[in-house]
Amino acid sequence: MQECTFTINEVAGMLLESSLFRDFQTVDLRSVARYFRAVTINKGEIIFQEGDIGTFMCVVSAGNISVTKLDSDGHLVEITMLRTGRVFGEMAVLDGEYRSATCVAAQDCVLLILSRDSLSKMESDVPSTAARVIRTLAVSLSRRLRLADGKLVDQQI
Repeated sequence: MQECTFTINEVAGMLLESSLFRDFQTVDLRSVARYFRAVTINKGEIIFQEGDIGTFMCVVSAGNISVTKLDSDGHLVEITMLRTGRVFGEMAVLDGEYRSATCVAAQDCVLLILSRDSLSKMESDVPSTAARVIRTLAVSLSRRLRLADGKLVDQQI
């Protein structure tokens, strides 16, 4: 990971590309953008591995991320490909638990990273904005869980 420099307005614009932040007002996006850092990731670079302790979440600003998981036989299985605008690793920024999957850059990427420490700082500095970010993350995770539950039910029918 190599850090890169963008203005607050550029980072806010990148966040706006994510469905997670589409309903945020410009002033709130600028406030949130101050807590993200931008990095470039080379194709094939591992962002984090299944089982790692989670300390940050990412927004894909450019490129694609392959999400893989080991199956019960120890084989690596691609779960999904994340494209521009997608958020990943958000469970870790909330709970700091172990990563549930491995994420690898499928091509050169630009990611916006929000660490647990930065989220805590946001909670101190701008508590209402941080609460909105956390609530938005919780709603997003809830939607994904409902979708996964539906897929499990469909597989059993």
